[in-house]
Amino acid sequence: MNIIADTNIFLAVVLNGPAKAGIVKATAGVSIVAPEILPYEIGNALSAMVKRRALQITNALAAEKATKRIAARLIPVNISAALQIALDHDIYAYDAYFLQCAQRLNIPLLTLDKRMKQVAQTCGIPTIEIEP
Repeated sequence: MNIIADTNIFLAVVLNGPAKAGIVKATAGVSIVAPEILPYEIGNALSAMVKRRALQITNALAAEKATKRIAARLIPVNISAALQIALDHDIYAYDAYFLQCAQRLNIPLLTLDKRMKQVAQTCGIPTIEIEP
């Protein structure tokens, strides 16, 4: 089975977030797919965490390297279709990229973002629940 994994899933795993165990369980035996912008999103999120002093530079650099060890197939995004999703649902285009890929491939989305999950359900995109 294939799933689309949001950036926050990768970060929760490599930064040992509280949802890590549930994510590992939910992704066992599946193939992870993500939009090709994933590495840029990871870099942006980590730099924002350093800027907010929520993460030290050395930890951010180690986390970025660790995300590369998570097997994920990166796929192109239909920017026009993603932008339409973003505008229709008043969300950022970056979130819509994940939704557009899940919608196009007809595969479930795994995210920790409640708003993104709501939009996915509105768009008919199945979501995966993470068990504690």
